[in-house]
Amino acid sequence: MTEGPILSAKAISKSFGRGASKVHALHDVSFSVEQGSLTLLKGASGSGKSCLLAALSGLQKPESGVVIAMGTDVWGRGGRSVERFRRQYCGYVFQSPGLFPSLTAWQQVFVPLRLLGVPAKEAKARASYYLDLVGLLDRAPSKPSQLSGGQNQRVAIARMLAKRPAFIFCDEPTSALDGRNAVMVARLLSEAAKQQGATILCATHDDRLVPIASRVIELEDGRLVSDTAEPKP
Repeated sequence: MTEGPILSAKAISKSFGRGASKVHALHDVSFSVEQGSLTLLKGASGSGKSCLLAALSGLQKPESGVVIAMGTDVWGRGGRSVERFRRQYCGYVFQSPGLFPSLTAWQQVFVPLRLLGVPAKEAKARASYYLDLVGLLDRAPSKPSQLSGGQNQRVAIARMLAKRPAFIFCDEPTSALDGRNAVMVARLLSEAAKQQGATILCATHDDRLVPIASRVIELEDGRLVSDTAEPKP
């Protein structure tokens, strides 16, 4: 485990538009997270949680402020360096699984690993292992149209976990799922934090995820209004 914060936001601000139509999405948000933690960014729609997640994950540059990941300024390294950061260290889970319609569940996991340079033998083993982990190895030959929404989300999570990322960024990963699938997604994220040492940040308004969190950060109108460590049984 890395000593001290593995990811820090320092005075992150972001606005959209100009003049009278200008909207301030984030106002000088600062906090740090430790390796292996699972932090929820909670708040109502428009609170800034997704915008903050995008800034932390290398998807959208903040207007001002600094994001430090593993001791390096994410946005201070230039475009290609940000791309390498996303490719090498980050995994993403969104509300929409984002699967390829023509690929089977097994291929959804295997093909991205090969594109990352993982040797074929290892990529095959990982694809089968992580599909089994999410309970879908028996559906390996199925394409997205042959799977339910919850199953497709679990395939997307298998694809992300197989990459073995240092950071996992989730944006409303359970909002479209029923209780059973939401619980499974929560379990998988929790296990990734514990077993793989992944650092997870999840933007959500889903209270079902609170029991698995190490910490809950509340945002309101682009400002951090509370920061609570969640006691574990």
